[in-house]
Amino acid sequence: MPDASATRKSPIVPLVVAAVALVAVVLTLVTSRGEGSDGPTAAESGTGAAGAQAEGHALDDAWAQLVRGEEGDPMALGDVDAPVVMISYSEFQCPFCGKYARDTEPILVEKYVDSGVLRIEWRDFPYLGPESTTAAQAGRAAAAQGKFWEFSKLMYDNQLPPNSGKLTEDYLVSIADDLDLDTNEFRKDMVARGTKDAIKQDLAEGQAIGVTGTPAFIINGVPVIGAQPTEVFEQAIEKAAEETDADGS
Repeated sequence: MPDASATRKSPIVPLVVAAVALVAVVLTLVTSRGEGSDGPTAAESGTGAAGAQAEGHALDDAWAQLVRGEEGDPMALGDVDAPVVMISYSEFQCPFCGKYARDTEPILVEKYVDSGVLRIEWRDFPYLGPESTTAAQAGRAAAAQGKFWEFSKLMYDNQLPPNSGKLTEDYLVSIADDLDLDTNEFRKDMVARGTKDAIKQDLAEGQAIGVTGTPAFIINGVPVIGAQPTEVFEQAIEKAAEETDADGS
């Protein structure tokens, strides 16, 4: 059984350094492409071909540090070697995360995950209050029994208002029971130190790259912020797949 409560093996400091490098490059790209502008050319910016190549390597290295890419990861969907990876910083109280999960995610799974093009990796970003943290712990407890995505679906299909006071441990255990999970193990995994540490690590990672709210996505190094229309995700995924093919990787 995968231990979803365990922290990842790589130390947090190198990961954060890589994450900061990533967001620096991403922000440069977003700024240069934003507001209808194509941004400065290499010659105008003074970087030249060598500078552009170095920037590309920095982006690739930082992105590689952010992607878990673990076989059998219960909090990921899709092939571990899929050409496109989407990291999703999410939380169970966020209504916009719920909208994405109900309206867009099933389409992306059917169209891109099932065909081997896309891998989705979840990151906990519980920022709306203590109930968010409790729900994140429950998600990892469900993952420890191989039912994270089923748990996620039930949470979003029956989403409670933020900070309603109803998102209690007993409520979350009732969802685990609906999924036929071992509720005794579920309760233990919810409060395990490894579970709490893993959530803190995800939160720190998101904060390090500038995530301030949810949902926030990074698709092969390119940010997509908020519950955008499904078409925005489709265009970003297809563009990333085309670029990967063009690179021959």
